[in-house]
Amino acid sequence: MQNKGFVKVFAVLLTLVCVFYLSFSFVTRHYTNKAKEIANGDPKVEQDYLDSLSNEKVWLGNWTLKDCREMEISLGLDLKGGMNVILEVSIPDVIKALADNKPDEAFNNALATAAKQAVNSQDDVITLFIREYHKIAPDAKLSELFATQQLKDKVNQKSTDAEVEKVLRAEVKAAVENSFNVLRTRIDRFGVVQPNIQSLEDKMGRIMVELPGIKEPERVRKLLQGSANLEFWETYTAKEILPAMQSADAKLRGILTEGTTVDTDTIEAALTEATPVEEKAVSAADSLAAALKGDAAAEDKAAVNMEEIKKQYPLLSMLQLNSSGQGPVIGYANYKDTADINKYLAMPEVKAELPKDLSLKWGVSAADFDKKKQTFELYAIKVTERNGKAPLEGDVITDAKDEFNQYSKPIVTMAMNNDGARRWAQLTKQNIGRAIAIVLDNYVYSAPNVNTEITGGHSEISGNFTPEQTKDLANVLKSGKMPAPAHIVQEDIVGPSLGQESINAGIFSFVVALILLMIYMCSMYGFIPGMVANCALVLNFFFTLGVLSSFQAALTMSGIAGMVLSLGMAVDANVLIYERTKEELRAGKAVKKALADGYSNAFSAIFDSNLTSIITGIILFNFGT
Repeated sequence: MQNKGFVKVFAVLLTLVCVFYLSFSFVTRHYTNKAKEIANGDPKVEQDYLDSLSNEKVWLGNWTLKDCREMEISLGLDLKGGMNVILEVSIPDVIKALADNKPDEAFNNALATAAKQAVNSQDDVITLFIREYHKIAPDAKLSELFATQQLKDKVNQKSTDAEVEKVLRAEVKAAVENSFNVLRTRIDRFGVVQPNIQSLEDKMGRIMVELPGIKEPERVRKLLQGSANLEFWETYTAKEILPAMQSADAKLRGILTEGTTVDTDTIEAALTEATPVEEKAVSAADSLAAALKGDAAAEDKAAVNMEEIKKQYPLLSMLQLNSSGQGPVIGYANYKDTADINKYLAMPEVKAELPKDLSLKWGVSAADFDKKKQTFELYAIKVTERNGKAPLEGDVITDAKDEFNQYSKPIVTMAMNNDGARRWAQLTKQNIGRAIAIVLDNYVYSAPNVNTEITGGHSEISGNFTPEQTKDLANVLKSGKMPAPAHIVQEDIVGPSLGQESINAGIFSFVVALILLMIYMCSMYGFIPGMVANCALVLNFFFTLGVLSSFQAALTMSGIAGMVLSLGMAVDANVLIYERTKEELRAGKAVKKALADGYSNAFSAIFDSNLTSIITGIILFNFGT
């Protein structure tokens, strides 16, 4: 073989790549087994252990356990069990919103007809709508419908129908992408391991969501179908809320100790700069740090201190207050404590200690200072409107982009319509020197400080951002103009018991096929040639798993069937080579010459069979579901 050197190099590189990607599966398996040993049958302890390591670097000093779990070979829903949901963004609702919900009869009739026809038509809703609208109103121009505030920079009265159609397609695509981004964020917060979310790129604006191992389908339905509501809120500063939080903690202590009197001296002391809470928290933290180093006495002391702190300060033992008093963040908490904090703050007696116009909301992502990504910030939102609505909502945003300023720092630029620009100028004027929180789905994505009144509707949001963070924030701002929620149009739930049966059946079929093929090759061509072919089968399986892992593909029942089929295809190549070699031996050639000619003469047939397999794979990849 003239290219033997190239083949060897390629084989070695492919082997290294496969070993690298398969190693993540072994790492996650190791820590999963370790968690089970520590938990001793308690699923909560097991999950807590895995969560504690989630952002710890556990492999080659570079990959966290969370990264490893994302890179390992995952099981599809038919093997692991879970929920498969297909959601659809209502394109007619998007078009209505882009036309400012005009009452024009021709417009509404054409859109209604297009929505009905789209179900059984090869054309999309936009094509059908334009066709129907021209039938009903042949002399009308699309620009008369879509020269609106939302599209003022893209459509005007002089725009041609082709230009308007292009804008509509871009806006509908953006609406689907915004829905995708909102759903992705919600699913990340839900805590599902290895979710799969894909935009199906079809004419109906559909998004597929796979949630392995899910056990609360009703909760998932509510989570996925809720409308995304982007809001801009005024905020309190931490120093304005800290006294109320101390009072709320004292009130909670009285409630939890069954009505014991509240020590007002403790509250007054707690409001000083060096609070007893902070001092005790520091001493407890030191004890815990010592305990982690293996000091048994320190461990006992830490446990006693933490119990004492929890009794004396039930709320503030979990919520560490922002002692600087600066900015809208009033405190920080571990993600495990957020549910308990929410429960305490929702108690009527505790709420009575807080300002009536205060709304507390968590940040959507972990605090930047926490490398483990387990600490979240609690923001103090000021509800100034009597109806409880935000002073400004996301429907006024016309565009948002992630860019770089003149100092090459990542920023987000935002544009609003005329109404939004007017209200934004008033809001920023009233809050110079304070933060305005950007809230989506009741989670704070950013709280930039206002330096000056912003007029004209064009704003620049800067801060200590990474390019990825500015991209995410721009997507959040764009999602504020999402005119329609996504609705579930198809749903399948697979139980874990059925999944385990599928795993067992798949493994059994694979093992039986492999054993039978090995026996066949050894019996037909002798032990040594047969085992050479069998080793090639094992390598084929190894490379298949490695490539699947590198693509983060999910292993499904059909995937296992495909691998069984690939074993047969691999044996087919060995059979062709061996049969041609036997023909050469019968022709009187020496063994070495017969082998060389056998490989050479079988190459064209092997190449053809593999080429047709590759073509089939490409077709399935592009057009399969």
